[in-house]
Amino acid sequence: MLTVHAYDVIVIGSGPAGLAAAVSAKKNGVNSVLVIDRDVEPGGILLQCVHSGFGLETFGEDLPGPSYAQRYILEAESQKINLLMDTMVLDITSDFVVTVSNETIGVQRLQAKAIVLAMGCRERSRAQIRIPGTRPAGVYTAGTAQRWVNVEGLMPGKNFVILGSGDIGMIMARRLSLEGARVNRVVEIMPYLNGLSRNYVQCLQDYDIPLFLNHTINKILGKKRVEAVEVVRVDQNRKVQPETAEIIPCDTLLLSVGLIPENELTRKIGVSMDPITGGAIVDNCFETSIPGIFVAGNVVHVYDLVDYVSQDGTTAGKYAASFIQCNWNSNRRKIPVIVEEPLRYVVPQKICPDTLRESAIRLLMRVSYPMEYPVQVSLFTDQKEILNKTYPYVRPGEMVSIQIPKSAYDLIMASQEVRLKVLRKE
Repeated sequence: MLTVHAYDVIVIGSGPAGLAAAVSAKKNGVNSVLVIDRDVEPGGILLQCVHSGFGLETFGEDLPGPSYAQRYILEAESQKINLLMDTMVLDITSDFVVTVSNETIGVQRLQAKAIVLAMGCRERSRAQIRIPGTRPAGVYTAGTAQRWVNVEGLMPGKNFVILGSGDIGMIMARRLSLEGARVNRVVEIMPYLNGLSRNYVQCLQDYDIPLFLNHTINKILGKKRVEAVEVVRVDQNRKVQPETAEIIPCDTLLLSVGLIPENELTRKIGVSMDPITGGAIVDNCFETSIPGIFVAGNVVHVYDLVDYVSQDGTTAGKYAASFIQCNWNSNRRKIPVIVEEPLRYVVPQKICPDTLRESAIRLLMRVSYPMEYPVQVSLFTDQKEILNKTYPYVRPGEMVSIQIPKSAYDLIMASQEVRLKVLRKE
């Protein structure tokens, strides 16, 4: 098997992160960029997200998902970026050889000078959360149902219960209601919402769909098709309280129980991973522990806004271009970013201080539990506080963002680490 094609940058994934990275690399002087995706057309998950709410930060417009994706698809076409669709990536090596397969070209090896991984994320399934009961038809992830309704024009059922208060689940509660289905309730095992507050208001409250916190599905009932689910309350340790069991008749159960970054390829080539995010450990240029391997989008961690996905994809593409142009030293000094509880994680996990000469560095974080009162997020080095920012509240379903300004360059350069903490605002 011979290497038959060579490219400067190969991007794996044609969603918003991959397209943004490809466009950015090309605009930053790269000659040839190839985007590979297993789907038959570019755009990623946005193609099935027909609701609005995309693009307010990137384009200053409120767009539906396909329209947002189309902006980047047209930009990729104008930049003459190559697209290889309906193609599986079988293997990647640390020296940038990508093995692909499709029914037209068979199996081929492609050589790159840098790679951007932008494979997105996948949904947790019933097997991963271990719901007991029979195995009837009618149990779907929320994203699968979204594709059926919005792309295929098919209804997965008529009478629904939704497990999990993730954004896709809440959005599908509204979508199914608009199509005439009955959504009995949304059940969430945690004592707080796991999606954006705006989706709770616009998708559940506006349609009188009840949300049951501290509840879960204890059993699925039915033979050939789902007939009902057993809903139970859980205590503060998430232990089921059998005496609270309630049988809810339904013909379909949707699961909106979390997303997992799609990182089989990332792990296979030996990239250092973050056990909390499920994605690669990156610096603020989105380079991984392997020089020349960059990552972008939900493959790094699960974002809540597609605008951030595209912006970080643009950053990854820019530095992938710098890498192959020998304008980027992967061995340059990097300092760790450390979070303190209740912050759960931060991305990027490392920063390159000298990049502050060019632009501010954005840090994205999530908290472990909600704090429904004003809080102060403080950014400080081992020497002194750099800045702080006040939020009216912080919640696990909504990312916390803070920027290290260019003016902090001297202080960051003299430091060994950067720390972040959240304190109640007095």
